[in-house]
Amino acid sequence: MNITIYPAQKADAGVILDMIIELAEYELSRNQVIATREDIEKTLFGPDTRTEALICAIDGVPVGYAVFFMSYSTWLGKNGIYLEDLYVAKRFRQHGAGKALLAHVAKLAKERGCGRLEWSVLGWNQPAIDFYDSIGANAQSEWIRYRLDEQGIENFLRKHVSA
Repeated sequence: MNITIYPAQKADAGVILDMIIELAEYELSRNQVIATREDIEKTLFGPDTRTEALICAIDGVPVGYAVFFMSYSTWLGKNGIYLEDLYVAKRFRQHGAGKALLAHVAKLAKERGCGRLEWSVLGWNQPAIDFYDSIGANAQSEWIRYRLDEQGIENFLRKHVSA
C-alpha cells in the first residue's frame, strides 16, 4: 500500500464532506452536520480562509483527511496548530494512514516554529485515545472545553451586550 498525503483542493470538497459525515456517524452525531459542499468550498478554500486541509490517499484513493488551523499560546508566546479533524475511513485503519496524516501536520508545526499541536477527542473514543497515547501525546485532563454555538452566541449578546 502506497500512502500519500497532499494539500486538499477545492475539488476535494465533496470527498471531505463525505468523510465529515462518516466521522459524525461514528461519533453518533450525524444529525449535527449541516455543512454542505458549498459551505466546505467557501470556508475551507475561500480567499479568507484560515483553515487548511490534507487528504490521505492509499494507492491513489482518498481514505482520510485532516483539517487544522493556526492557534496561539500566550504562555509560550508562539503559534500552535489546532487539529480540528483527523479521520481515516474504518476499512483503512491500521494501515498507517492516521499516523501519516498526524506526522504531516506535526512536520508543518515544526517547520512553522509552533510551540504545540493540539486536538480534542471524545472521552468514549477508546481506539483514538489508545492511538494518541501510543504516540506519546499527553491528555490535558485539567482543562474543560467550553463552547457557544451560533444560538449561544446570539443569546449571550442579547443578554449581556448593549446595542
